[in-house]
Order: sequence, then structure tokens, then C-alpha cells
Amino acid sequence: MTEKILSNKKHGLLMLLISVVMLFGGLIGFFGLVDRNPLAGCLCGLVAIVAGFLLAGLRVLRPQEALVLTLFGNYIGTLKGEGFYWVNPFCTGVNPAAFTQLNQSGDVKAPRTGDNMGKKMSLKIMTLSNNKQKINDCLGNPVEIGIAVMWRVVDTAKAAFQVDNYKAFLSLQCDSALRNIVRIYPYDSAPNVDTTGDGLADDGSLRGSSEVVARRIKEEIQARVEEAGLEIVDARITYLAYAPEIAAVMLQRQQASAVVDARKLIVDGAVGMVEMALERLKENGVVDLDEERKAAMASNLLVVLCGNKEAQPIVNSGSLY
Repeated sequence: MTEKILSNKKHGLLMLLISVVMLFGGLIGFFGLVDRNPLAGCLCGLVAIVAGFLLAGLRVLRPQEALVLTLFGNYIGTLKGEGFYWVNPFCTGVNPAAFTQLNQSGDVKAPRTGDNMGKKMSLKIMTLSNNKQKINDCLGNPVEIGIAVMWRVVDTAKAAFQVDNYKAFLSLQCDSALRNIVRIYPYDSAPNVDTTGDGLADDGSLRGSSEVVARRIKEEIQARVEEAGLEIVDARITYLAYAPEIAAVMLQRQQASAVVDARKLIVDGAVGMVEMALERLKENGVVDLDEERKAAMASNLLVVLCGNKEAQPIVNSGSLY
């Protein structure tokens, strides 16, 4: 289905004036001639009926609106651009998603009853914020993630006729694309994980590579909704967290990792300080220590520098040996 733009239908004002003149002229002629000349009165009445029929073909479009028109089931074209139009009164506007609402909660709501015909199609950039989903990452850890997708209609014919409901179609494709991309990445950087598909391990993750992940999600969704005449303007991760059932355990793991990293830093600093102290004592000739006394001094300094609590000093008033 190829979109056809109707550019020669902007005659709304002219047709409105003609129809109004015909309507009032026909009514005046009908009531004035129906008693004296029934045939002429009937012709005037017919003119008034035709004028009322012509008024049904008037269409008004605001900025960033379009109207997909069909005539007896055949697609004849699309009106685009603000203005006052006149079309064949038998033409019907089609918008399968006229009553479908994509709420900020992400639910796709459509009325149980209602006519989807004769509705204008918005060409504005809209936002779909789907519900948070629970998805297993590449390591099997369940994570909760939500995305916001900015999109718009670029081909009205495809949107109206290629899919049953382009808004519901977009919402389902967002869910599917999100699952396909998230399962490639770990939540945090993990060793021996290939997230790019080049066969080499890398440090990609959902938390640390959010821009890359969002770009891949956008590309995945765009490939899926191309046939529906939709363009994905942007996609962003709005929520990311471990699932509640493992959140506490993962928090403890992160805390343990932080403690280990801190202890490693403390030990490295303490060893450097001990080395510096022994070197300074040797260079300045303050005291001459044998290997046993150096080991004892290093042990005491490490205990003082690496301990969690303040050390209690013991003053040695006797001989060093």
C-alpha cells in the first residue's frame, strides 16, 4: 500500500459558499413556488437537498493532522496539512486506532463499542511508556525494566491498512524488541560476556551502557514497525532494577564487593607506608633493625593501619632487644 497525497482538494471555502447559496435559494424557491408551480418548487427542493449533501463533503484539518479517505472501500488518497477541504461526500475517513489510547502507564485501551471510521490521524510525535517488564538478563538474573518510546506516523496508508491497529501493534512490538535486547546484556559488567556479537568479551551492561542499549532497542523497534508506516524518533530506558525476589541478595553482593575493593585499597596503602617507614629509618640511621625486628615492626604497622578499630599503644620503656 502506497500513500497518495491529495493536493487538489483545498476548495472548502468555495464549496461552502456555493452550497449555502444553493441551500437558501432552493428553500426560498421551494416555499415560494410549491403552491403556484409544483414542478418548479420540487426542483428547488431538490437543489436544497443537493446543497445539504454537498456540505457533507467539507473537511477541516489542523496542523499535524491527516485524513485517510476511502470511496466505496477503495483507498483514494490522504489529506495532509492544515486547511479547509472539500471531498466527495461519499468518501469516508479511516483510522483504525481512533479510539485507542496509549496511556503513560503503557496500557493500550480501546472502547468495546464505537465506530473507528471518519476519524483524523495525528502526525505529531507521541510518547509510549510501556509498563515495566520482568526479563531475565544474559546471566539469568530477573530484572525489571521500562522504556519510553517517541514515535510518529509517517505513512498514513500503511498505518491504516497494513496492520489492524497501529497503536496496539507498536505497543506489542516494543515489548518484544525490549525482551530481545535485554537478554543479550548483564545487569552489571560481567567477565566472559559478549554483548556485541563479535565473539569477544566486553564490559557492556544494562546499567553501564544505557545509551547503547537504548539505541539498539530503538533500531530493533524501527525494523519491526516499518511495515506499519511508523517512525521511531527516540527510545530511552526509564526504569531499571533487579526484580524484588533477588534485589536484597544482589545488594548484599554489591556491598561485599565494595568492602573487598575498599580493603584492597587500604592494604595497598598500608604496605606502601610500611615500606616507606623502613626505608626512611634505614636512610637516616635512626635505628638498625635485623630481619626479625623488621618483620615485627611491619606486622605492628599493618595491624594499626588496616584495623577497623583504633590501636591501643603499649609503651616499651626497656631495651629494644
